[in-house]
Amino acid sequence: MAAALQLLSPAREGAGKRALVTGIAGFTGRYVAQELRAAGYEVSGLATPGSDCGPETVAVDLTDRAALTAAVHALQPDVVIHLAAIAFVAHSDVEQIYRVNVTGTRNLLEALATSPKKPSAVLLASSANIYGNTDAGTIGEDVPAAPANDYAVSKLAMEYMARLWTDRLPLIIVRPFNYTGVGQAENFLLPKIVAHFRRREARIELGNLHVWRDFSDVRVVAASYRHLVAAGPAAIGKTFNVCSGKAYSLGEALDMMGTIAGYRIDVHVNPAFVRANEVVRLTGDNTRLQAAVGTLAPPPLEQTLRWMYEA
Repeated sequence: MAAALQLLSPAREGAGKRALVTGIAGFTGRYVAQELRAAGYEVSGLATPGSDCGPETVAVDLTDRAALTAAVHALQPDVVIHLAAIAFVAHSDVEQIYRVNVTGTRNLLEALATSPKKPSAVLLASSANIYGNTDAGTIGEDVPAAPANDYAVSKLAMEYMARLWTDRLPLIIVRPFNYTGVGQAENFLLPKIVAHFRRREARIELGNLHVWRDFSDVRVVAASYRHLVAAGPAAIGKTFNVCSGKAYSLGEALDMMGTIAGYRIDVHVNPAFVRANEVVRLTGDNTRLQAAVGTLAPPPLEQTLRWMYEA
């Protein structure tokens, strides 16, 4: 894991500053909060009511405009990392996807813009899913959006909505490609595969096997977000792909896990798991990100899978 930790060595840029992480109780939020604390920030969070919240976390629904405004005005953060969203592409409640991802984000921006204390950076997590099935071999930030599902449309709509606030807030938009790590739910692809191998199961049912994804380690993603909110003019007003720059096929990931676990699993395609409008290939260009935060040194996917398997 030394490669990833090259980026994670903490600076003290957060000393005396308060960071607000929305979705802090989620998979990514926990790693982002840990990264920020290591950099000296005092971290507060917003989480959905009913989440497993710590003492520095406020339970509030993003769609409750008044409650959200009251919480943000009370916290008065110096930097904000907005992760809270419906993040599962196949989420069954389409209306909720749009309500949380678009209206909820607008409510947050309004609360920040009217707060007595203006933050120095507000990072909004969009998604590489907005690119859809592009013909571009490696996807840079200027590749035209072509969203292929409601989740992706909601994230692109969120980006357009956020542009209305650029004259009032120092916004940074990130488009993370796929990433994974310990603690990610099993309804995501790699955690599902790892869990089957950990249980020594003989068989696994998957959807479309002919997909390629640019997988990152969640710890590198968290470090990238922390560096961006500290980057000042190098990041404000810009959009960044957060990715490793290398795509792996599903077959490659299965082969890696077979090597790690010491056996081969019997793979069956379940038509019920094959998504309509599946994005076939997502490979990102992280040149702009590295120009803003410095050289990235992501660990190979096999190291991340081994970390997940041995956790």
